[in-house]
Amino acid sequence: MTAHPPPQSRIDTSKAHPARVYDWLLGGKDNYAVDQVVGERIPPEAKGNALRNRAYMRRAVAWTARQGVDQYLDIGTGIPTEPNLHQVVQEIIPTARIVYADNDPIVLRHAEARLTSTPEGATDYIQADVRQPETILDHARTLLDFDRPVALCLIALLHFVPDEDDPYGITRTLVDALPSGSYLIFSHTTFDEHPQYKDVVTTAYKEGEIPLRMRDRAEVARFFDGLDLVEPGLVTAAHWYKDGPAPEPELSGFYAGVARVP
Repeated sequence: MTAHPPPQSRIDTSKAHPARVYDWLLGGKDNYAVDQVVGERIPPEAKGNALRNRAYMRRAVAWTARQGVDQYLDIGTGIPTEPNLHQVVQEIIPTARIVYADNDPIVLRHAEARLTSTPEGATDYIQADVRQPETILDHARTLLDFDRPVALCLIALLHFVPDEDDPYGITRTLVDALPSGSYLIFSHTTFDEHPQYKDVVTTAYKEGEIPLRMRDRAEVARFFDGLDLVEPGLVTAAHWYKDGPAPEPELSGFYAGVARVP
């Protein structure tokens, strides 16, 4: 495990951060009062949405690993929770290599302690923002072989990227770097199944100074332009599964999908 912080990175405990709010929603303890304030203003259903999204991630990366994909680039990884992405993948392919990226310094601290690879494989971590896709790709190429398939994971991330920062262009830059046979593993929050919570959730994040741009199904579908969606296609997180028992058919605040790079 190698971690690469930017110069003078520090944890700002005066301002809420999406990774730490998400940690609170998942029942974690690696967050601060400012993060808890945001989380407590969100309806209780949001905690269930976070757990369903996390379960989707584990199902999706396990499925791609079973297809033989042994390289993963996970951007917006968040604070590690057990089992984390690399643990799911390396249980199936012990030699797998995983590069994590996040822009919160506290994630770096936990990455140093928790993101430990199997002896046969490797994990790496860079502190960087998804708005710096070329920086992340340049670093990922030091561990991953981009002449072979790579699974790009953008899980519960791009709803924190407003339209003016061009989330579709960022995604295209990342996907265009992937060779044929790679996969995009993706999820994104939505109000489509919980329209009654739009005002309270938007206000909670706004007061926490966290940008939030929820998107509807058509807007989320645009992230998959030019890719081949794997069955069952673009569905809510609670309905995406392969090669196993179906999850409980619950309402969800996340759209999710896995797509192959042609």
